[in-house]
Amino acid sequence: MTDKLTFLKTVKPFNLLPEEVLRGVADLLQEVRYTKDTALYHQEVTKMKGVDLIAAGEYESFFYDSEQNKRVVEQHHSGYCYGGISVLLNRKRSLRSVIAQKGTLVYFLPRRDFRQLCQGYENFFHHFTAEFGRRMLNDEFAHFVKKPTAFEDNFISSDQLYSRKIESLVYRELVVCHAGTPVYEAARMMAEKKVSCLFVQDAQGQIIGYLTDITIRDNVVASQVSVQEPVHGVMDNPIVSINKQAFVYEAILLMFHTKTRYLLVEDNGQYVGFLSRNKLLSEQAQSPFVFIQSVKLAQSVQELRRKWEKVPEIVYQLLDRGVKPEIVNQVITTVSDTITTKVIEGVIDEMGTPPAKFAFMVLGSEGRKEQTLNTDQDNAIIYEDKANEQRELVREYFLRFAEQVSERLDMIGFSFCKGGFMAKNPKWTHSLSHWKRNYSSWMKEPDPETVMKFSTFFDCRYIYGEASIIDELREYLDQELQEPLGRFLYHMAKNALQYVPPLTFFKNIKTFTKGGQEVFDIKKTMTPIVDLVRVYALKNRIFKTNTGERLEALRAMGEFTDADYHELMHSYYYLMSLRLKKQAVQIIHDKAEPDNFIDVRGLTKIEQVTLKEIFKTIANFQASIKLKFTNSLQG
Repeated sequence: MTDKLTFLKTVKPFNLLPEEVLRGVADLLQEVRYTKDTALYHQEVTKMKGVDLIAAGEYESFFYDSEQNKRVVEQHHSGYCYGGISVLLNRKRSLRSVIAQKGTLVYFLPRRDFRQLCQGYENFFHHFTAEFGRRMLNDEFAHFVKKPTAFEDNFISSDQLYSRKIESLVYRELVVCHAGTPVYEAARMMAEKKVSCLFVQDAQGQIIGYLTDITIRDNVVASQVSVQEPVHGVMDNPIVSINKQAFVYEAILLMFHTKTRYLLVEDNGQYVGFLSRNKLLSEQAQSPFVFIQSVKLAQSVQELRRKWEKVPEIVYQLLDRGVKPEIVNQVITTVSDTITTKVIEGVIDEMGTPPAKFAFMVLGSEGRKEQTLNTDQDNAIIYEDKANEQRELVREYFLRFAEQVSERLDMIGFSFCKGGFMAKNPKWTHSLSHWKRNYSSWMKEPDPETVMKFSTFFDCRYIYGEASIIDELREYLDQELQEPLGRFLYHMAKNALQYVPPLTFFKNIKTFTKGGQEVFDIKKTMTPIVDLVRVYALKNRIFKTNTGERLEALRAMGEFTDADYHELMHSYYYLMSLRLKKQAVQIIHDKAEPDNFIDVRGLTKIEQVTLKEIFKTIANFQASIKLKFTNSLQG
């Protein structure tokens, strides 16, 4: 037993466990010996009964390709643990094929005991998810993990991902301490309770922050803060929570957007537990969210470009499995946001700390979280106002910063905006006070050009920097929108009437010839819905950016009936699904640049009938907005 215990202390990640735990693990280990060229596991076939800790000898692991050639061959020696990733992240099936060499001695740990260690010690569990993320940076490794012949089985583990709710998961009970608790006492509490996250309460019992192993490392040890100091001085925040009735995919997306590793679970205004990112990702190991995690680990612009090139396949498979297009939009947006954030962080690392607080925001379809595969850059920068002597220095920094960010995004696949709505354009990188003047002038002097600018920038969404800057701009805009705005809303409504649904007098789909095909522009067909919903959002001072979210808020306010809401939601996302799938096919199968033209002759009769009904719905709503906003202005 002593030999096994000594050995365990050399094996990652077992060396992270307390000694008393290792003693118990040593008792559970079973010795197994293998002769030369023993075939142990076959990729995606053999069910793992546990994990193997190599004590002596050698494992050879690899993937078989379609010709039964060995690919991505690796040798593993004493001190290596095989099977953890397979058990946790591959439905208990061996991820790779494995052959043991002569004289190999293995200590076998049963699957049940291994899982208990993962549940009890998050840093132990995180070793395997992090290793998998690193391995996925190798394109050849990732190619075989994804198994192109059965692509959907990898990126979509099961339909439950999109229907399963938080309440169905086993979330951990909250362990809390008071804000005045000394750091050493909090650390002792974490050790006793076997948790890696301790939540901090104020005097009123409200949770105001949290403490993790990483918090102690970064905010206490690395900063040489005394362990006698109270935790409120070193804790992390903000607190991020989600209702237990939310879907699992919403929780994962929220974690990626907020960059938090822990979510509080809320029920009827009370926190009833918490979830870790590792827990959620292990639950959905084969989902698109593991791919998003691999994007976060990318180290270069070239890697980020390769990641973006894989998105069309994910989109196609999600839609092919019947996943709602609004969810697919969120997946695209999350990947795009993650890439943009990685680029921004890389530029800041090279240029140095910005000379002022700032917010990097995305606009248009990206701002609305309705990005497609035919996308360009739409972004801007707002920075805090500085004293006169610093203004030029600050402006010079952010213009250089914007130039580099835009150049790198273009290299990745987000082409420059033809209309120039980019931060690299000096017009759209300015101080907060300048941006306030922009919005004010656009509203007071509306014409077709200023209305277009306002529409683009009203759909802005913060993705990096100081959220408080965007909040202040929105508060200012909220005040401005309370002024009489008849003329401004009139021009906004006219903008929503600019594109008419492509229906002929006889209610057939109106097309034009392009490259020998009879097509209509689906982007222009969707635009009236975006525009008319935006007008209603402005009228009611709703600052959500997503069209679907705006519709939900408008229904809640009584601006739209349930029937109106469902008709518009169905119409918009049916068109979105058609548009995304067409673009994915163009990229994957045709190796062509995606566009927005739909060939009517390639549609089924049912699809054509559905489109006609949708076009009628859009026309009816346009008539309504014309009556409400344009005629009312004229008396």
